[in-house]
Amino acid sequence: MGPASRRMIQALKPQRLQVAEISGWYGEQFDFKSYEKFRYPEYDICAGPYLDPETGKPRKFDLILANQVWEHLDRPYQATKNVRRMLKKGGKFWVAVPFFIPFHAAPMDNSRWSARGLKNFLIECGFEEHLIEAHQWGNRHVARRNLEDTWPPEYDEATDDIENDPEMPICAWAMAERS
Repeated sequence: MGPASRRMIQALKPQRLQVAEISGWYGEQFDFKSYEKFRYPEYDICAGPYLDPETGKPRKFDLILANQVWEHLDRPYQATKNVRRMLKKGGKFWVAVPFFIPFHAAPMDNSRWSARGLKNFLIECGFEEHLIEAHQWGNRHVARRNLEDTWPPEYDEATDDIENDPEMPICAWAMAERS
């Protein structure tokens, strides 16, 4: 997921983008024009779009990031509709979610999506199908490692097989553009 997602975001020319990230740190690795983090519980994307304090209208961004957050939301459909309202026309929403990992309530753990499920979810939230790119990655070795007592397991380059098996996803991610 990491290398593929970095390529997706780099292709957008990060230096030109005004970016928001919802409850994460993934965006810190990029050189964005501007970058703001909106952390829960101060900002609850399920409750509504983030508003400009002066105008009361939704803040607008070129890119909104959500890395390993959406599975924790009680209202992911409403949250995604709120994200869509915060995107400029042509703006993009990058979301990454787990598929096969242990339950991890922080504070809750509610949803799982494959790449196809994530694409369908984004369509149901108002994004056009032809403007969504979705992927998944994983394999049985990583799935077994995810069942170890210590989680998440530490990657061992010498012994860990990371070749993708489309039949055994561990995580999924998508980029959706607002038309």
